[in-house]
Amino acid sequence: MGEPVAKGQRPEHTDIPAQGWIAERAPAWLRPYLRLARLDRPIGTWLLLWPCWWSLALAADGRPSPLLLALFAIGALVMRGAGCAWNDITDRDYDGRVERTRGRPLPAGELTVTQAAAFMVLLGLIGLAILLSFNAFAIAVGIASLVTVVVYPFMKRITWWPQFFLGLAFNWGALLGWAAVRDELALPALLLYLGGIAWTLGYDTIYAHQDKEDDALIGVKSSARRLGARTRPFLWLFYALAIAGFAGAGFSAGHGSLFAAGLLLAAVQLGWQAARVRLDEPADCLRKFRSNTWFGWILFAAIVADGLVS
Repeated sequence: MGEPVAKGQRPEHTDIPAQGWIAERAPAWLRPYLRLARLDRPIGTWLLLWPCWWSLALAADGRPSPLLLALFAIGALVMRGAGCAWNDITDRDYDGRVERTRGRPLPAGELTVTQAAAFMVLLGLIGLAILLSFNAFAIAVGIASLVTVVVYPFMKRITWWPQFFLGLAFNWGALLGWAAVRDELALPALLLYLGGIAWTLGYDTIYAHQDKEDDALIGVKSSARRLGARTRPFLWLFYALAIAGFAGAGFSAGHGSLFAAGLLLAAVQLGWQAARVRLDEPADCLRKFRSNTWFGWILFAAIVADGLVS
């Protein structure tokens, strides 16, 4: 497991960088909170936001509402931060025993559990204020998502497939976005949600390969540990199911050739991940994981472009 990290230092493979805008520009008292919310690592916010924006675009009659896009972006930012705080509170003992995570504010002693919980509540209240601006049905859908958020951190203790439960939580925006526009749920939103879960199974299995050795030592379960050397064919399966779900969502919502062309390009991006990821190199796993931002942009552009033409 290695020696403890000295104060002010970071291990070579860590998700708490020693440099960056938080370390260089933020006030010292604020830095642990910003790191707790992962504001220096926006990929998690993007992964939470994309199902929301895809759904808003699918549900729109033409161009998606700029106001809703902005509200969901702010909501994704604060709720991702609240979710990270909850995850770190529940996982603080595990995080302190994993090379990549032991520099996080809670295991490193930069914040207390009470401070982290108060910050989580503050972010949650901002998210609630945004949610209350939607219709009553969307509010109910949004509140229901809390069940998936609360249970997710405990799944790595119970099942080899915590990535599935992350998919349930991270893709809830596929349902909420449609509800916010249409005041109902329909087949395109459900198919988008299912496709998103499969997508998360793929990208978070890649992500989990960063920690598989430490996870084995401390008894944490993951799809990366469960699949091991068989991971690559399963990545192809997960991503194929994701594309099938996204295709069903788009076509059932009435989208056509432009959407199909963009989806094909998006499928190539996922295929590149599955084919080229080096599962025994944590740095490459992180690069492939982060590349899902590009996948999100491609699919979003395909939905919007086809919607505008249609």
